[in-house]
Amino acid sequence: MTNYTLGAYFERSGIGLHSGITTTVRVLPAVAGTGRYFVRVDLPGTPVIPARVEAVSTTMLSTQLRAGNGETCADSEMTVRTVEHLLAALAGSGVDHACIEIDGPEVPLLDGSALAWIKAIQEVGIVESERPQHSSHLSFLASPIVIEEPIWICQDDAFVAALPAPMTRFTYGIDFENPAIGNQWHSWTPEQEHFADAIAPARTFGLANQVDQLRDRGLIKGGSLENALVCDDQGWLNPPLRFANEPVRHKLLDLVGDLSLLGKFPLAHVLAYKASHSLHIQLARLLAQQIGAGDVSRQSSAVIGT
Repeated sequence: MTNYTLGAYFERSGIGLHSGITTTVRVLPAVAGTGRYFVRVDLPGTPVIPARVEAVSTTMLSTQLRAGNGETCADSEMTVRTVEHLLAALAGSGVDHACIEIDGPEVPLLDGSALAWIKAIQEVGIVESERPQHSSHLSFLASPIVIEEPIWICQDDAFVAALPAPMTRFTYGIDFENPAIGNQWHSWTPEQEHFADAIAPARTFGLANQVDQLRDRGLIKGGSLENALVCDDQGWLNPPLRFANEPVRHKLLDLVGDLSLLGKFPLAHVLAYKASHSLHIQLARLLAQQIGAGDVSRQSSAVIGT
């Protein structure tokens, strides 16, 4: 199987959505077998944080990864948050291996979408990854993730599912009382549409009446009308939208980023409704249990209620 990495490195800086801290990210080519991984260059020993589902530590309004097992104070500092947009851009562009250096705790939000990351990737291009000298144990990318029976994870009326399908497809639905959003659905098939055009431009969004509450909880310190769509009962405060259904496309973007922690997308129809990072990661963990065998049929008809 041919694996790909970046043709050269690129660098971007910006403010983190939740921390409000400005960081610089430098994304570099990596050899085959390494996958996508972060390096906290600001911490002693420059700890490596793999972009793998087993490294997920928190899923509160974003996905956070952690090095180590979290049992020491040092482990608790070796984290990187809000990784989903950058990882979605890399995975959606076909970049299997990348070293992501970051000098702080949170990936910049930029304009709230994955578009700036996509443009950076397009500027440097994509090339075939070099194989390391000792490649007998290449990576978790070596085996396909095949779904033979449906897998469902439910939480009240929200759910995520992976269904058998001849090609990879993502479908997402959301339902908000706010009339500016309402009920929206969107499907994306990587083989039929470019991620850069159909999904990457969709920006994160929020409700005006929740802003103060979230900030009181120490969240969205870096959020603004420059990097997020915000609406109230009267409509959007910062139009125009890039798509009529931009909110649900952004939720699909988050799903793509979270499932990229598997190393590759499953050969399945992934379906989500009113889901969250938590549900996305629960599905990814179920799938990850079988990656070594390259077959998730042993999880046949699995249903989890949370």
